[in-house]
Amino acid sequence: MIKILVADDEPIEKAVVKKILDDAFKGEAETCLACNGREAMEVYEKEHCDIALLDICMPGINGIEAAEVIRKKHENSVIIFLTAFDEFEYAQKAIRVRALDYLLKPINEEELIAVLEEALRLAGEGRAHRFTPFTAVPDKEGQANLRQAAIKKQIAEFMEVNYVRDISLSDAASAMHYSEPHFCKIFKEIFGKSFILYLTQLRIEKSKELLSDITVNVKDISSKVGFRDSNYYAKVFKRAEGMTPSEYRIIRGLI
Repeated sequence: MIKILVADDEPIEKAVVKKILDDAFKGEAETCLACNGREAMEVYEKEHCDIALLDICMPGINGIEAAEVIRKKHENSVIIFLTAFDEFEYAQKAIRVRALDYLLKPINEEELIAVLEEALRLAGEGRAHRFTPFTAVPDKEGQANLRQAAIKKQIAEFMEVNYVRDISLSDAASAMHYSEPHFCKIFKEIFGKSFILYLTQLRIEKSKELLSDITVNVKDISSKVGFRDSNYYAKVFKRAEGMTPSEYRIIRGLI
């Protein structure tokens, strides 16, 4: 069973996250807890964790420092940061540890589950994914609104072209020549949701289009929209739509 480490010095916040994970991934993952960076490193080693969900601002050794140690020892570990909005600049100065995502407090349950769905998949595969970068939108002072519109258009086009590939927040940030925390901040400001949630919803919407063609089976559809495993696709689809892809076809009168 995959083990998820949750490290946060705020007991209530930690308890809320644990309950969400225990309810959403019962039977799939086990949640381990730590209250600071030093304890996080110890628990990660002792419990042989696969995923680290770390609050950045913790006393003593902070989340960034703990993540650096975990990454050095475990190349394939999946790291997710919890952070307040004004901590992005701080995180940007830290040594990059190829985090999957940065989640803002207070935690949005839908975003947390979407990110952990992806984290569990990556933890199962135990490998990272890269792709060829492209040219970023240049910075233009005094044209903030136009620049944001241009960035939004470029990101949307990028996602449209690459959603079928194994892309992560780290990949997209690298492609646009941004640090991961800065790109995460920009993405959420523009789209109002995390990178992983946006990608998951895009894939689900694309799959719904393909489901209208009953000559294409569900397994093939899952791979066509970027899901490597058809069972995982069905699970994510049901969580998002309240029904399986096959049930969706029946309810829509497609079969």
